[in-house]
Amino acid sequence: MTTSTLLRPQPDSVAARAVAVARTALLEETSAAEVGEHLGVEAETEAERTVTHVFECRRPGYVGWRWAVTVVRAYRQKEVTVTEVVLVPGAEAITAPPWVPYRDRVRPGDMSPGDLLPVDDDDPRLVPAYSFGDDPLDPDDKAQVRDVARELYAGRVRVLSPEGRDIAAQRWYDGDGGPDTPLAQAAPQQCHTCGFLVRLSGPLGRDFGVCANGVANDDRTVVALGHGCGAHSEVQLAKKHEPQPLPDHVLDTTAQDDLERF
Repeated sequence: MTTSTLLRPQPDSVAARAVAVARTALLEETSAAEVGEHLGVEAETEAERTVTHVFECRRPGYVGWRWAVTVVRAYRQKEVTVTEVVLVPGAEAITAPPWVPYRDRVRPGDMSPGDLLPVDDDDPRLVPAYSFGDDPLDPDDKAQVRDVARELYAGRVRVLSPEGRDIAAQRWYDGDGGPDTPLAQAAPQQCHTCGFLVRLSGPLGRDFGVCANGVANDDRTVVALGHGCGAHSEVQLAKKHEPQPLPDHVLDTTAQDDLERF
């Protein structure tokens, strides 16, 4: 016997026998054709003397679902009261996937011309551009601070926070411009020695740059200094990979008179 079996509460005997009461309440919510057999009872752990009766669901399109009717018996009472009638999915039921907010579903490349994706005021990736005082709570004061920040910080009200910087760095490092990709693993040299690398300014410049080689796969993208590709500025071909020299031209000694004889 497992611990979970020992801790499972026993259903109230009066509430467990109230199958007819539960079915009658269920038939007030739906037709008899949609209600099947009584499948059992489940004791509710949150409330004493509360039991849920489970019935088979025969509603079209709801294969594997169950009707659940919850009844409760008050202290020292012989009658039960129906508290809830719901339709719940069973283990084999087809259900919709968990809801994911639109903001969390957006991926690079999803934005189309005209689309807007506002950033929350409390987004941890951003901090106010000014470095004095606390962030004002009053909307009018906040608007005034934003106006000042635009003037002092070249139009930027907020800047990247240390947390936002770390999130971006980890995403870049793990992405196609990181050091662990097949392209980087096969490269003869790394990006930090390449003449086409444009270093980023600030703390991110210690680990990342932008590729400026127009024929490279990573042109215009952020790459880790440990990244690499075959278009490195100092790459050299081995002797066996160099183009083979062409043979000398054949001297054509055939004259016009010779051609006419053919």
